[in-house]
Amino acid sequence: MSEQTFEQVLEEQGTLVYTNVGNSMLPLIREGRDLIILKKPEGRLKKYDVPLYKRDSGQYVLHRVLKVRESDYVICGDNRGRREYGITDRNIIGVLTEIVRNGKTVRVTDPGYRLYVHLWCDLFPLRAAILFFVHLPVTLRRKWKQWTR
Repeated sequence: MSEQTFEQVLEEQGTLVYTNVGNSMLPLIREGRDLIILKKPEGRLKKYDVPLYKRDSGQYVLHRVLKVRESDYVICGDNRGRREYGITDRNIIGVLTEIVRNGKTVRVTDPGYRLYVHLWCDLFPLRAAILFFVHLPVTLRRKWKQWTR
């Protein structure tokens, strides 16, 4: 029996529950610890929605919508400083509805979640600068190794 794709699970069950892989949505979603629950999107996404989308390369990504444009979305991970452009509705597979952490469910409609989202996203320029400086030593070390080969 072959494994189902995310698209197939959402189509058949209407809901997808899985554990995220990667750190791009820190501090909100932690790899291997949190369960995320997604559903099929109903119409266009809104600012601050967290879609699961598939890049043209086939890579699945879970990032946040920072801006809704006429034909696409501007999207970025909570732990990333670089925005992604050109993600369209055809790329969108599902949208985050809940996070389960330590047995407790946090819904995207909860007041605490909404406060986090506004603070985290509305301060994007400051967050991007902080992340740049936090990641700078690792970047410089990597570049140094490349230069000294």
